[in-house]
Amino acid sequence: MAQAQIKAAPLVLALLGAGLVGGAGVEALHRSNVNAQPAPVVAAATPAVVNAPAPVAPALAASTLPDFPRITERYGPAVVNISVTGTRKTAASADGEDMSDPFEFFRRFQQGPRGRQPQRDVPMHGLGSGFIVSADGIILTNAHVVKDASEVTVKLTDRREYRAKVLGSDPKTDVAVLKIEAKNLPVVTLGNTKDLRVGEWVLAIGSPFGFENTVTAGVVSAKGRSLPDDSSVPFIQTDVAVNPGNSGGPLFNGRGEVVGINSQIYSQSGGYQGVSFAIPIDVASRIRDQIVATGKVEHARLGVTVQEVNQTLADSFKLDRPEGALVSSIEKGGPAERAGLQPGDVIRNVNGQAIIASGDLPAILGLKSPGDRVQMEVWRQGRKVDVTAQLAGAGEKVAKAENKPDAATGGKLGLALRPLQEAEKRQSGIAEGLLVEDVGGAAARAGVEAGDVILAVNGTPAKSVEQVRSVVAKSDKSVALLIQRGDDKIFVPVRIG
Repeated sequence: MAQAQIKAAPLVLALLGAGLVGGAGVEALHRSNVNAQPAPVVAAATPAVVNAPAPVAPALAASTLPDFPRITERYGPAVVNISVTGTRKTAASADGEDMSDPFEFFRRFQQGPRGRQPQRDVPMHGLGSGFIVSADGIILTNAHVVKDASEVTVKLTDRREYRAKVLGSDPKTDVAVLKIEAKNLPVVTLGNTKDLRVGEWVLAIGSPFGFENTVTAGVVSAKGRSLPDDSSVPFIQTDVAVNPGNSGGPLFNGRGEVVGINSQIYSQSGGYQGVSFAIPIDVASRIRDQIVATGKVEHARLGVTVQEVNQTLADSFKLDRPEGALVSSIEKGGPAERAGLQPGDVIRNVNGQAIIASGDLPAILGLKSPGDRVQMEVWRQGRKVDVTAQLAGAGEKVAKAENKPDAATGGKLGLALRPLQEAEKRQSGIAEGLLVEDVGGAAARAGVEAGDVILAVNGTPAKSVEQVRSVVAKSDKSVALLIQRGDDKIFVPVRIG
């Protein structure tokens, strides 16, 4: 068999064809009993039952729909239409399709990298939405709506138009702040995302396809969603119909309070398919305050890469349930390394807030500032450890993270392993590890591939094939392999029981 080469292809985590925007439409079914007659009363003719069954718990009371007309009438005038002009660098695909349609405010998560194409400047015209948060003309919208814009025009529902100044924008959270010179403007009321519940009715107002003040409604599907877009935003997922032009518009709760900014959709067609995402207003308000005060935004950074804990990983790390954020890699010289965090740690609590899904961690850190200290409860080698870290700023320079060895594997996993040769170590930057030459059985089913480098098993660094066999032999249900594939580190749970 030919020797396996170290894989250089990066792991790609992506939503297919997801684009940016917001909105939603839901029909309410009104049921009525016409000419309903009361049932006749029948006297009981049988003796009473001594051992009667336990009473059935009462059903939940039906909740009424929010007053959508009142919300629209009261706050619709505070929702604005935004039109932008400018130029944008764009590249044509191999088949000639323009990959940056200026009339579509869409940011797509591609399945893989496209071939690099020559770029050119093209005129850009686009439409979006926004909403007024202060009577003197402060407006919130999406950063992608005003990206590359040389001129921004805001149009009110009474048809007045104003040239707007972009006070600042933050691509990481996709929030931008605009200012128009006007007084006594209608404003929205801001709510609290923490009070929002899954299943709650929500309402969106925006300008899909240029149709101003279009109202759509739906329900909250989830909170704290993480998307593979390099942001730390804990998105609100809804089934509100959102389409091009809704970007930057408000998402209202049933009380008429803004709880989010409609930002993205998951779509394979470019249009609404029932899954839309909004930026929590808590995050947007924090960004607005920084931009208004200083003209820039600072994000806090812990310096870790985390992944989800599934049942197999929970079994491997002896966790009582599959919860927490599993640390797969740590930034060299970053706050996490200085605090003593290690790959294989499972962060389960930050400042008293439980980490259930891995996306809960960036959601909590996203509301922190550089210099803040966070208390973390982590699970390490079968026991709880308390760690305190001081967060750094996202712009602070640190040394490039080194690829450190962390484990190895073999035996009943179905892996053929060998130590890395000196030339391979220099080429990959990995100081120690075991190269997967062939794979089958349990490891193959778990997704391990020839060319991967095994760095650790259950948190034990890989020293030799014999050592890995020893670690695996002591495991009953599963093992957690830390592998290096290209530039990525990831834990792969392998069931062996």
